[in-house]
Formats: sequence, C-alpha cells, structure tokens
Amino acid sequence: MIVSKDKVVSIEYTLRDDSGEILDSSEGREPLAYLHGNGNIVHGLELQLEGKAKNDKLKVAVAPADGYGEFNAGDIIEVPREQFQDVKELEAGMQFTASGPAGHRVVTVTKVGDKIVTVDGNHPLAGKTLHFDVKIVDVRDASADELSHGHVHGAGGHHH
Repeated sequence: MIVSKDKVVSIEYTLRDDSGEILDSSEGREPLAYLHGNGNIVHGLELQLEGKAKNDKLKVAVAPADGYGEFNAGDIIEVPREQFQDVKELEAGMQFTASGPAGHRVVTVTKVGDKIVTVDGNHPLAGKTLHFDVKIVDVRDASADELSHGHVHGAGGHHH
C-alpha cells in the first residue's frame, strides 16, 4: 500500500538539527501513526513521504518554510512583569499559552527582569532546517472515525 491522502502511516523517525544533535526520536516508543494529508505532521516531511511504501527508509531535510516557519524577530516581545504575578519562580525557558488577536500560541520566557519579561512567540524550531531519518513501518486504510476526526486513534496516534 502506498502513502497517500487519508492513509494511516506509521513511522519510526529521528529528528536532528544542522549540527546533528538529536531533537526528537521515536526510538524506545511506539512508532508515530498519523493520518496522511491532514496536516498532522510537519508539511515538508509529509510531502516527502507521499508515494512511498512500507519498509521504505529515507533521509529528508525540511527547510524552515515547510517546517516550523522562519524565525520572526517581531515575535520576541517585552511584557510587564505584572502579567506573570501568579508565577512565583519565573525563569527563562518556562513556556506559557498566550492569547492574542491571532488566537492562542505558546511563548517561551527568554529573559526575566524586575519590571520586564521577554517572551519569544516563535516555535523553538522556527528558522531551523529539520533533518529526519524515517522508516515507514506500516500503511493502512483509515477508519471512518479517523477520517471524520482528521487524526489517528489508538496506538501511536491521537487520544481524546
């Protein structure tokens, strides 16, 4: 069976950055199962898996535009420390969900001052080329439920 829209694809993968450091891997876990063509994984990786089959192995480099986007310096903002008054031990690296005109997004605290806190709304992998080593473990038809929900149910997939 070939990887195509609305097939459930299970992959084993390792994700590295440009320096070869491992950022994420399915090693030691269930393979990742996703519903192909539904935006459940990084767009650039999904494009490269199209047309492949079970047991295929590939190395894929995904440019930022097809990954987590370009780094946007405008997404680094300074906010008053009072906005974090409920957080006793605020420190760099902490993540929060912020609400704004574009909806909810995760921001990462990059600097904590007495009066000002600097937060970065970029995805941690924005601006980075993603290097995937992938093995397709299985390709199957999706169930009616999976198709109507737009994601995989069960092992390796999304849970409600």
